Amino acid sequence: FQLQACGGGTVQPGASLRLSCAHPGFGVDDYAIAWHRQVPGEERLSVACISNKDGRTFYADSVRDRATISNNKGNHTVSLLMHSLKPEDTAVYFCAASIDRGWFRFPPYRWEYEYWGQGTLVTVSS
Repeated sequence: FQLQACGGGTVQPGASLRLSCAHPGFGVDDYAIAWHRQVPGEERLSVACISNKDGRTFYADSVRDRATISNNKGNHTVSLLMHSLKPEDTAVYFCAASIDRGWFRFPPYRWEYEYWGQGTLVTVSS
């Protein structure tokens, strides 16, 4: 299964940006799609996650109240809308999918994501 991430770019501080992740569906309802981000030389961190089955969401503290993750089941697209962007939001953003084979928790641990898209670069700079 391939995931296709898009929507990155260069924006000024305070701007908004929408990232999209298209996927083919996984033949089951019980999966989650998450956005992670990574700065070169640093750990890849989870930003937001949404369950396809019940719609529950997770947001990292760093983006809480500034981000909204949404799931369009009709066209298999998960979007991440971020506003009030800060320079520290600069990173490569990856979307990933995890099928629930018995998650230890929600959101799933990073090692539970089986499918990853290519990254899309977000640069927040004046």
